Order: sequence, then C-alpha cells, then structure tokens
Amino acid sequence: MIDILLQNTIAKALKDLYNLDIMPKEITLTSTKKEFEGDFTLVVFPFVKQAKRNPDTLATEVGEYVGKACPQVAAFNVIKGFLNFSVSQTYWQDFLTKNCANEKYGYREKRAEKPVVVEYSSPNTNKPLHLGHIRNNLLGWSVAEILKANGYEVKKVNLVNDRGIHICKSMLAWLKYGNGETPQTSGMKGDHLVGKYYVVYDKEYKKEINRLIAEGMDEETAKQQAPLMLETQDMLRKWEAKDKEVLALWKKMNGWVYEGFDVTYKNLGIDFDKVYYESETYLLGKDLVAEGLQKGVFYKKEDGSVWINLTDAGLDEKLLLRKDGTSVYITQDLGTALLRHKDFDADRLIYVVGNEQNYHFSVLKLILLKLGFQWAETLFHLSYGMVELPSGKMKSREGTVVDADDLIYSMENMAMQQTKEHGRTDLQDNEAQTLYHQLAMGALKYFILKVDPVKNMLFNPEESIDFNGNTGPFIQYTHARICSLLSKAQSTEKEIAIPTSITTELTFTPKELEVIRILYAFPQAVEQSAKTLSPALISNYAYELAKAFNAFYQDTPVLREEDKDLRQMRIYLSTFTAHTIKTAMHLLGIDVPQKM
Repeated sequence: MIDILLQNTIAKALKDLYNLDIMPKEITLTSTKKEFEGDFTLVVFPFVKQAKRNPDTLATEVGEYVGKACPQVAAFNVIKGFLNFSVSQTYWQDFLTKNCANEKYGYREKRAEKPVVVEYSSPNTNKPLHLGHIRNNLLGWSVAEILKANGYEVKKVNLVNDRGIHICKSMLAWLKYGNGETPQTSGMKGDHLVGKYYVVYDKEYKKEINRLIAEGMDEETAKQQAPLMLETQDMLRKWEAKDKEVLALWKKMNGWVYEGFDVTYKNLGIDFDKVYYESETYLLGKDLVAEGLQKGVFYKKEDGSVWINLTDAGLDEKLLLRKDGTSVYITQDLGTALLRHKDFDADRLIYVVGNEQNYHFSVLKLILLKLGFQWAETLFHLSYGMVELPSGKMKSREGTVVDADDLIYSMENMAMQQTKEHGRTDLQDNEAQTLYHQLAMGALKYFILKVDPVKNMLFNPEESIDFNGNTGPFIQYTHARICSLLSKAQSTEKEIAIPTSITTELTFTPKELEVIRILYAFPQAVEQSAKTLSPALISNYAYELAKAFNAFYQDTPVLREEDKDLRQMRIYLSTFTAHTIKTAMHLLGIDVPQKM
C-alpha cells in the first residue's frame, strides 16, 4: 500500500536527514484537500523543533528525499508546512487492474484470536419490536459484520427478556380483559396482540391509581397499593415458584411473541448465532448473589433485600434481590455474563444497548470485578442515542411507539411510489415486490446507520426514501446504473473488442483519480469503522464513492470511448466501484439491486 510505503520512507528520511527516531506508525498522512494538487499530505509541524528547520524547508527536504527514494511518487509540493505527494499514474493504474475484480477487497484475513461477542436486540416479550429496537438491531448486526470484515471471529447473540414484572403485566391484563383472544381469532401477529394488553394494563393501572388518590392516598403509595400492581407482583412470585398455571400462560403468550419476532427479524435481515433467555439465566445470577453474600461483597438489609454499596467508586447502592426474593435486571445480567464467558471465553463482549442504560453497565462491570472475575474488563457497552420522531419521544406502555412491522410496510409503499415516479413499471409482480423491499430496507437502514451511534437522531421516512442526496436509494441506484453499464459492455464485447489487459501507460482525468483515491481508502474505512464501532463511517464512505462515480460518469464516456485501453480502464473502474459499493452496503445490511 502506497501510504504505508510513504510512512516508512518518511521515517527513514527523518532519520537520515535529522537523526530523528520516529516510528512509521507515528507519521500521519491524510488525503490531500481537493483545492490542492496531490494525493497524500504530511503535516511537518510536529517535527520542526527537533529537526531545527522552519516548516517549508523541512517539508522541501523531506519531499526531495522521498521523491528520490520512491519511484511511486511522481511529484510533491509544499504549501505553508503541508507536504503534498502526488502518486504516479502508473501506480494507480496497477492498483486498479489488480483489484477491480476482487469482490473481497477491503476485507482482512482471519485473525487467530478469541471471538468477539456482540449482543443486540434484547427485546422484551411484552411488546412488539419498534423503531428504537430497529436502531439497536441494525447497529448490532452491522457492527458484527464490520468486525468480521476485519478478520475477527464474531458471535452474534440475543438476550430475550422473557420474564419479570413487565411480562407479568401483559399476562395479567390478558387474563382479566382478553376473553381468550388469540392471534388466530384476532388476526393479529402474536407480538402485537401481547403488546396490546401491555397498553391495556397501563390504562387500567392508571385508573386504579387515580381512584386511590381520590380516596385520599398519596400518589407513591397508590402506585404500590393499586390492586393490579399487587396482583402482578403475586404473579411474578408464582412464576418464580414455578406455579403450573402461571408457567403455562407464560409459555403460551411468549410463543405468540416469538412467532411475531421471527417475521420481523426476517424482514429486517437480522440473524443470531445464539439466543439466551433471561428465564434461563436469572438463577445463575441468584447463585452469584448468594456467593457474593458469603464473600461479603453484598449485604442484606433488615427487610431481606440484597444490595451492594458502590459509593467508593462514585456510584450508588444497587439492589440485587428484592425483599420477596425476586430478581431484578442486574441479577440476570450477572448470570448471563458468566454463562457467556463460559460459552465463548471471548476477547470482547460488546453490549449494544441505548444510552439510558449507561449507569447499568457501569454497575454490571464493577460488580463482576468485585466478585473476582477479571474477564469483566472485556465488557464494553456500545451506547447509542435514542431515535425520535418529528412528533417526539415514543412510549411503549402508552401505545405511542412506531411499530417495526408497520414502519416496514409503509416504507415499502413509499418505495413503490418512488419507483413508479422514476418510470420503472415493467417489472413482474415478484420482481417488483423484491425491489420495493430492497429499496425500503436500503432507505431505512442507511438513514439510521449514517448517524454516529452516540448521537440521538430524528427519523424522517420521507427524507430517507429520496432517490437523491445522502440516502440508501441514491447509492442503490448508482450500483444499478453501473450494473446496466457493465451489462451493455458484456453484450457488445465483440463489437468494441474489449482487451483483457492494459499495457499502455494511461493518464487519468481528475474525476477518475477522485474515484480511484476513494476506492483506495476503503480498507482504511473498514478498519477505522471497526476501531470506533461506527457503521456511520462505512455509510458516509459509500455515499462519497457513489457521488464521485456519478460525477465521473456524467461527463466521461465509457463504452463510447474510442481508445480501447481507456475504454477498458474505465470498465475496470466501473467494475471496481460496483464491487466496493456492494461490499460497503452489505456491511450495513443493505442489498443493492442490479436493476432499478
């Protein structure tokens, strides 16, 4: 790679010219700004004091050294302490011909290391997946694929929160108000049906609270003493005691939810290597709590509840078991973490969870370390911002969420309308539905993943489906456009006599060079995306590549080029771009159609 060669040669120049011991990896090269001539830029200011030279002199001397030592460098120029290198046309030509057919360009070889575990999705079985879950799933899946592209063995895991007080709320509401309604009798997906009763519970619970307050009770006591809440707590105790009737109801309603989840996951293109269930891990957590009590890590209050004091670390006291012996979220997370360590002995365990749980994961890691598990240092919380709508925040219990299935359906309808407006009406029904789904998912996934994970975001469906601008459909359209060009090249191969290799030294236009430079940067984009766990870098890379190719294609003949070597080079450039767009979009979970 030319940038690595430049780093090594610059390091040697600094040693030979000024006796400076600078490691090549400490030398930072950036892409030269478009307004200046060059491909790579070195800022020399960090070396000025040690070299005892002014910036321009230092840059000129280093530039002359590198120019003589590297035949791949055609020229250099110095602008106010910035040393710009121009790579030879021959180097770019060789780079293009060697890599244009490499469909795995940008991928690293597999590493001989322990696996990386990425946990995402983590739904509750009391409601269907919504827009917030979509960001979680898309981010987790994409991060896993980006890590794979960097050579890591990756295990995608899901922890289903299938037990607890929230699950009992839906169960109790269905028992009291459901009249035996099922997915079959209602025509609803199972997860939607269960979610309906979660909303019903909240409405009835609020009625009881308001009645108790009207009778003279304070609000906090009313929340605790409302009959529905007392019944829910009793149901949770019965569940943990393995009451047959409660367990049967729990299994039935969870079964409805899983069937619904499977449909949504399939539509989103989401998969997992292993699924954990809180109902199977919370007992491991309880065992750890008992162990922690024996070690003196935890303590028991007079009411029987179990706590840990983390104030010495700047945190608070944390509840681990309620006074009635039932567990809380942290309890099962302790058990799940231990089980996962035994299953995978992972190099890293990445939790993809919203930023409202930042404190929770700080506590989880600290408790595990206090219990003596040094592997807890490998835990990392990939904290992401919330997704909001133009109308504001979503609330599941109030039924104001954007349902994932409804959103997918509406996006497909918008994709259909956009496609027809752009003149594509010759598709067969099955082809059309596949295309609409690809475009809908491309719009949805790209719009969400192009935002840095740490930021909150506003989702705008209409903006996301636009065929112009920084959107998924724009990049998908660019890929389809290139595929159409290459198809024509293939069908007219005899007529235009495409050679199989290029022996003539060619001169690239500025717009061709722009595309080539961006193509060259793809492996670095993939590597940096893995380091930062940010698919946004890949998203914005794909957009820049598509934009640069369209600028090239708009005013540069390809199949109409009369010079056979230039024509072949431009076909190589188009092929390379199509492969790279496809790879980049795959890392985002997006399919790129060949026809649009």
